[in-house]
Amino acid sequence: MSLVKAKKHLGQHFLTDKNIAQRIVDGLIHTDKYHQVLEVGPGMGILSDILLQREDLQTFLIDIDIESFNFLREKYPQLGDRLINGDFLKLNFKDIFPGKFAVIGNFPYNISSQILFKILENRQNVVEMVGMFQKEVAERCASKPGSKEYGILSVFIQAYYEIEYLFTVKPGTFNPPPKVNSGVIRLTRNNVEELACDEKLFWRVVKAGFNQRRKTLRNALSAVVPKDRLGEHPFYEKRAETLSVADFVELTNFVATKA
Repeated sequence: MSLVKAKKHLGQHFLTDKNIAQRIVDGLIHTDKYHQVLEVGPGMGILSDILLQREDLQTFLIDIDIESFNFLREKYPQLGDRLINGDFLKLNFKDIFPGKFAVIGNFPYNISSQILFKILENRQNVVEMVGMFQKEVAERCASKPGSKEYGILSVFIQAYYEIEYLFTVKPGTFNPPPKVNSGVIRLTRNNVEELACDEKLFWRVVKAGFNQRRKTLRNALSAVVPKDRLGEHPFYEKRAETLSVADFVELTNFVATKA
């Protein structure tokens, strides 16, 4: 089997360190809640090798790269339909996973945010995620209110998941090496079935707040509610980056009375 060549347009950086791969797979700890796991962008299978040794998990692989798909089909003939050539972002999870499952991967850096939003859209079924991202993205997801990294993604993820920054990975452990450090995070679904507010309005409020993050929320939220109807709330004099998830829920409920 000839090796797969990493493709820049797919954001591929193949992990070469098996110890790091083992640590990523070991990050899957809530297997009492699921028994199926989907690996995104397996490349040549450095994570897959370890995942397929796990007797407590049924592993599925998805790769958009036909070269990787053909390589993996030859390497793991036992997978059959559990090896998928397709786009994770367009995948209908319900076609494959009837219940709860986990997602894992050394994710392509050029679609990091889209991957996280895809997981958020399917939060009722994705109960755990362990993934490697650019360190900057990983830190942004895990950042707390008041930090400059804290943003839209931080709020949305922390609304529905507990997040842990697990460890940093240096560029030299990849082929080809990326220009930046990478970070591995774990998301664990929390107990929030639904937020205590209009969730669609919550998303609009959070996005509006951070889209003009230098402005106070009074000015930023004029994109959601006309200024003359906003009324008075103490959060209006703050910036979005200072509000917690609970604060945004409170603000959304107030804005709902004005919209």
